[in-house]
Amino acid sequence: MKDTTKRHKATRISIFNHKGGVGKTTLTINIAAALAALGNRVLIVDSDPQCNSTAYLVAADVLDELLEKSDGDDGRTLWSAVRPVAEGIGDVRQIELIEPGLDGVFLVSGDIQLSSFELELNQFWTECLQRRLRGFRGTSAISRLVNGLCHEQKFDFVFYDSGPNIGPLNRVVMLDSDFFIVPAACDEFSIRALKTLGRTLARWIAEWRTIVELAPEKAYLLPGMPRFLGYIPQRFRIYGGNPTSEFAVFLPKLEKQISADIVKVLQRIDPALVLDRTTALRLGMVPDFSGSASTAQRLGSPIQLLGNIPQSQAAQNAFIPIAKNIVRRVTAHAANH
Repeated sequence: MKDTTKRHKATRISIFNHKGGVGKTTLTINIAAALAALGNRVLIVDSDPQCNSTAYLVAADVLDELLEKSDGDDGRTLWSAVRPVAEGIGDVRQIELIEPGLDGVFLVSGDIQLSSFELELNQFWTECLQRRLRGFRGTSAISRLVNGLCHEQKFDFVFYDSGPNIGPLNRVVMLDSDFFIVPAACDEFSIRALKTLGRTLARWIAEWRTIVELAPEKAYLLPGMPRFLGYIPQRFRIYGGNPTSEFAVFLPKLEKQISADIVKVLQRIDPALVLDRTTALRLGMVPDFSGSASTAQRLGSPIQLLGNIPQSQAAQNAFIPIAKNIVRRVTAHAANH
């Protein structure tokens, strides 16, 4: 790997919610495409063993071949890169990126065998607490891979597409992220899940800070500062340009719970984990695109690039402002710190 010690300036963002069915993958791909349309180079890291981003962006036969060859020397998946660390036979291995045919967007392929790496991550975490360098090498494996790729390819943004759980794989991804975005559906289940999300993230950060205090001098450390960038309500129906009353009732509830269960929880650990109070909590809104979302997945295309159809224009109207908001908030944060 090339230069895995000095952290590259690329902004690493997780779209994170442990609840399933909130559209993390669709959001990740469409925001990445919107950022690329604004002139950025974007890397998507599919850290979900279900490989949803990879299945979205590459043909089924290509994915099958990637998974079939992932144990070999020419493997190109995230598992291919971290397998030597997981099996104790070496360090992170360089892999070739996937180019899914979107200008400015690149992909680190997911792999079902990441579930094996997740099992090892529990042991690595324990070894970090024991001040063993092996634990820090394992815990930082994905971070160091991404860092090397960013130095080589000069990315501006990295997006982690994580699975719907609060396991050790998502823990290291979140602790490597500079920011995180919470996607949420407009329903009671999403609102209730926010409490678990906030408490879990707070516990991860607190535990990592304990580990950092114990770390040997030469250990590669995750930053452990995933700042809340905002939340995005999704999949609501609209009428006359606004959410229908059925969904509109959830928006103030969602805002209230985000504030109570994420913002305030993180502020108690460290006020720096939340952007300044003048920044709106909501980063943008994404309505239900009906059958267009399924069509986009089938074609491996962001919704806004489907062509001259109303949903494509509506997707541009949703995702381009979100991308601009991300750039604006990240830039403002960098200027103030």
